[in-house]
Amino acid sequence: MIRAVEPQEHVSAPVLAAYSYCEAVTSGQARNFAYGIRLLPAPKRRAMSALYAFSRRVDDIGDGALADEVKVARLDDTRALLGRIRDGAVEEDDTDPVAVALAHAARAFPIPLGGLDELIDGVLADVRGETYETWDDLKVYCRCVAGAIGRLSLGVFGTESGARGAERAPEYADTLGLALQLTNILRDVREDAEGGRTYLPADDLAKFGCSAGFHGPTPPEGSDFAGLVHFEVRRARTLFAEGYRLLPMLDRRSGACVAAMAGIYRRLLDRIEREPEAVLRGRVSLPGREKAYVAVRGLSGLDTRHVTRRTVRRRA
Repeated sequence: MIRAVEPQEHVSAPVLAAYSYCEAVTSGQARNFAYGIRLLPAPKRRAMSALYAFSRRVDDIGDGALADEVKVARLDDTRALLGRIRDGAVEEDDTDPVAVALAHAARAFPIPLGGLDELIDGVLADVRGETYETWDDLKVYCRCVAGAIGRLSLGVFGTESGARGAERAPEYADTLGLALQLTNILRDVREDAEGGRTYLPADDLAKFGCSAGFHGPTPPEGSDFAGLVHFEVRRARTLFAEGYRLLPMLDRRSGACVAAMAGIYRRLLDRIEREPEAVLRGRVSLPGREKAYVAVRGLSGLDTRHVTRRTVRRRA
């Protein structure tokens, strides 16, 4: 069981200011993520914002226009900063608000900070331009950049006392992260191609005649692009189904947060499945009202109850 005790101690003004900065970064740059964490109580919401802000910094280094050697140097610096946070060497008056907020969050919750090392490893793979021959290869990358975030988040959420199978919670959190990342890869296939990146496994691309890549608003000539997308959608749905087993292990508001974030991505997956070629014309997204509906649905506990009933039927 992973317990995350709500911190009750006084939070100093410098730390609150650092958290406010992280929350501004989150609300401004992570609309899907922000819909979920707004359902959390303040201490957990602040801690999740600190995790996001640090992760965003790492991602921005990888996605930026700097020379590769500069990116590597900056990622090394960020890893060194993470080491200072882990060692408790960041003071409240430090000039880096993300470091101050994350250091406080790591003291308040049992966050496995090694997951952020994994994220840096994944972004370094992007900088090196790595590609993936098989799904097993891609899974390693997805676990670094998304599964690790699921496990980090679980450190903030904790699991409910007496939750059955809670020892598998990190595994389910990791799997849910893989589902979200595969959905991201499908949504961003054209954008990534324009940036010179290919994430979908080479084996899958070859199977559906898509090895030429995606460089325009239409699929490669003679390819079965819809077949490729539907194949990957089925894979993502399997991951979602497994990862959703985490929900009954969380308290109501943490479960609502996860259900909201995952629910938004599942609906994106539905849209991609209905119109595969849309991802070649631009980024597929959900309107705000639909995201709000998913958040309300998560807060109502509908998804958690559905998973619980399904699990009970399997055991019967």
